[in-house]
Amino acid sequence: MLKQHEEFVQNLIRQIQDDERFVGVLAAGSMAKNSMDQFSDLDLILVYLPTFKTDIMRNRLHIASQFGHLLSGFTGEHVGEPRLLICLYHGPLHVDFKFVTMEEINDGVETPIVVWQRDSSLEQLLNQIQFSYPLPDVQWIEDRFWVWVHYAATKLGRGELFEVISFLSFVRETVLGPLILMQHNSLPNGVRKIERHAPELIEELEETVPVHEKESCYNTIKSSISLYLYLRRYYESDIQIKLEAQQVSIKYLEEVYEEM
Repeated sequence: MLKQHEEFVQNLIRQIQDDERFVGVLAAGSMAKNSMDQFSDLDLILVYLPTFKTDIMRNRLHIASQFGHLLSGFTGEHVGEPRLLICLYHGPLHVDFKFVTMEEINDGVETPIVVWQRDSSLEQLLNQIQFSYPLPDVQWIEDRFWVWVHYAATKLGRGELFEVISFLSFVRETVLGPLILMQHNSLPNGVRKIERHAPELIEELEETVPVHEKESCYNTIKSSISLYLYLRRYYESDIQIKLEAQQVSIKYLEEVYEEM
């Protein structure tokens, strides 16, 4: 752990161990994996007694302000996690706090480590839980992918190129990146650290990144389709291929391009 991160964590422990509402602090992310670098944020889980739930959830920003010079903080409804508090401290240092009760710990998707605990009950609980990161549902992707291709083609035909660019970013985050990372036995978390885990496919991914120009948008849609078909082949025996949807959507994309 780097000095800035370590100093923050130690100060947090000093503050929280005197607060009867809390029973422990866990760490997830790169701290749990012992892979932190100078650009890492801190992912901390603050475990509290359920009796204090209303009080803690109402006063999370105030609690976070006691751990350092808090510049700004906000809750995580935009990522579907209202228990999350995303903070920026002077340094600057990014810290994500998740406030949970003991009963909510098993909602996590990766195994955390104990940073501090009031007694051994927290560690004992962690030893009983099997955490697992959710893998992409390839059938879910296949059911949607060709509808998405048709959508992109309509926006290309209309000249809404920024919408096409946004769509292709969505495809990399939701489809291509996770499938690539899964093939490399890495957490299928969008395109996070994909340069490190799949360097041999970076050139193919680069070909899915367009500029604001019709020809580029068309070519990158095609490249996204090609890369998806390459990745899909690992799962074709286990899913229902939407072959007709695939053929119709690709044909429509070509027709739109020919009329441009």
